[in-house]
This record gives sequence, structure tokens and C-alpha cells, in this order.
Amino acid sequence: MTWVLDAEIHLDAMGLGDVIKDKNKASTQDCARALIFLRHHLDEGLKIEYLTVKNSLVLLNDLKERYDNLKLVTLPQARYDWAHLRLQKFKSISKYNYAMFRITSKLKLCGDNIADYDMLEKTFTTFHASNMVLQQ
Repeated sequence: MTWVLDAEIHLDAMGLGDVIKDKNKASTQDCARALIFLRHHLDEGLKIEYLTVKNSLVLLNDLKERYDNLKLVTLPQARYDWAHLRLQKFKSISKYNYAMFRITSKLKLCGDNIADYDMLEKTFTTFHASNMVLQQ
């Protein structure tokens, strides 16, 4: 999932973002440059599997379709991690923050929006009972 997002961003930065959109009017040279870029960043096994695909839009859509089911695995795990995230489990606030932002990024990638309010509320509600003054 992140690979597709990275590829879209890179193609946009290279001025080739329109190539991977439906009904685009990109030149054949731009299409070829986008295809070269995508193939260059594919795993060797995938390169061989998609060797006959000569359209960057088709290639990207095939890869999205193939790996879009990762959300079915990633989302439940991220929700589980979010539900079991506790401040006390971490030795420092920075490690807790890292874990929280990693989990919220996965949730956002899968379509679940976690607002700043939710992150603050999560942190406050996971304080140990002896720290009730901090929570309030």
C-alpha cells in the first residue's frame, strides 16, 4: 500500500502524475518514462510476472488490485494495537509517541481517521491510577 502511494508521489514530482490517471492524454514518451520508473522499483519476481504489461496505468492498477487486500490484514491488526496501546508499557514518552503515530498512520492508510483529540484522549485514559492528577 505504501509502495503505491510512494510511486504516485514520485510520478507527480517527475511531472508524470497524469500518466496513471484514467483517460489521460499523456504522450507515449511520458507513458514509457513512467513505466520504466515503476518497473525499476518493482521486486524482481513482480517484474517477471508483469513483464508483458506495457501500460503504466494498467500495471499500477493491477498492483493495487493485487495488494489492496492487505487492508484486510493491516486494519484489524492496527485496531487491535490501538485498543491495547498503553502508556505504561513504554520506557519513554518518545517511544510511546512513535508507537502511537505508527498505529495511527496505518489506520489512516486503511481509511480510519484518528484525530488529535482521539490521540490525546487515548493517552489520558491509559495513565496509571496513581497518576489521576495528571489525567485530569
